[in-house]
Amino acid sequence: MASSTLHPQFPTLTLRRPRQASLSWRRTLARDSIASTSPHSSSSVTILTSKGDPFCLLLRGNGALIKCAAVNLAPGTPVRPTSILVVGATGTLGRQIVRRALDEGYDVRCLVRPRPAPADFLRDWGATVVNADLSKPETIPATLVGIHTVIDCATGRPEEPIKTVDWKGKVALIQCAKAMGIQKFVFFSIHNCDKHPEVPLMEIKHCTEKFLRDSGLNHITIRLCGFMQGLIGQYAVPILEDRSVWGTDAPTRIAYMDTQDIARLTFIALRNENINGKLLTFAGPRAWTTQEVITLCERLAGQDANVTTVPVSILKFTRQLTRLFEWTNEVADRLAFSEVLSSDTVFSNPMAETYNLLGVDAKDISTLEKYLQDYFTNILKKLKDLKAQSKQTDIYF
Repeated sequence: MASSTLHPQFPTLTLRRPRQASLSWRRTLARDSIASTSPHSSSSVTILTSKGDPFCLLLRGNGALIKCAAVNLAPGTPVRPTSILVVGATGTLGRQIVRRALDEGYDVRCLVRPRPAPADFLRDWGATVVNADLSKPETIPATLVGIHTVIDCATGRPEEPIKTVDWKGKVALIQCAKAMGIQKFVFFSIHNCDKHPEVPLMEIKHCTEKFLRDSGLNHITIRLCGFMQGLIGQYAVPILEDRSVWGTDAPTRIAYMDTQDIARLTFIALRNENINGKLLTFAGPRAWTTQEVITLCERLAGQDANVTTVPVSILKFTRQLTRLFEWTNEVADRLAFSEVLSSDTVFSNPMAETYNLLGVDAKDISTLEKYLQDYFTNILKKLKDLKAQSKQTDIYF
């Protein structure tokens, strides 16, 4: 059994590789935290942990040692409940969280990585943008100053190791939030993540859920099934452009939800003190198979799709093959997730109790039919207008 220690200051994940070549992650909290310099820290800042408390940070800067204990803010330095930090603000869900928060009058700060193309659209909307990187823990504390609530929508990029952001970064973020007295923490996870330990990303999400719960922070964990927005690039656009649409032969069903609805329900939950510490699952009105989604898109687009079907057996074989080489381990990890999505699984959850808890009418939740119909109606109208304009500008000799 081989183990992988992520960082001395973090809880450890043990990587076990049984003879069957299955992959699982096991979370264990270290009995005594070890003071150690972060490998990502700069020469001026060192992040350490206090002994016996993995949720208390020691920051060393310019020779001074500062203990950031998890204490409530003094009465003379109040933090407004409307001040929130959105992590992962440029993502599919993150940007909808930002828009909703601004519309509802929150003071929004967005944590984004330094990037060649700045996230100017967030500033244009009225948010404040701060540069930090979850893979560099020393950059996190400054972003939390004056913040009441953290909403974590972040996930790692496809090209980087899954555990870099989704485990190391999230543990560092939770530790900093606890040490700096953050009042509430919202974490987005994946539905059924506790049932698929063979998928690294899902196991890490489940471990993060447990770590957040053990931190003692006021928190809400929200598990999600799938985003309707992701279907546009995956199915709608290729069909309109006569390109191949990729699918599998598995009967997986997913209850997709509009990220605008997710954002709206999130802020309703955030304002409800009775939901502190709860685990919620948000799912759309109906679970769909890949083929049903493709058929719906074909009907709304008025044309057939060029479907290329990938058998589940091919995905399984490819995953086993990529696990043979060290440099393809990350590919294998992501194929594991694809394998789950290509199995006989239903990613859905009854929502009646959640709607009742939040005081939401089920009729106000967008259906996939309505969402895609609005998209195709708008895009086909634009294409028709462009075609008409093109004809008007034709010059004949």
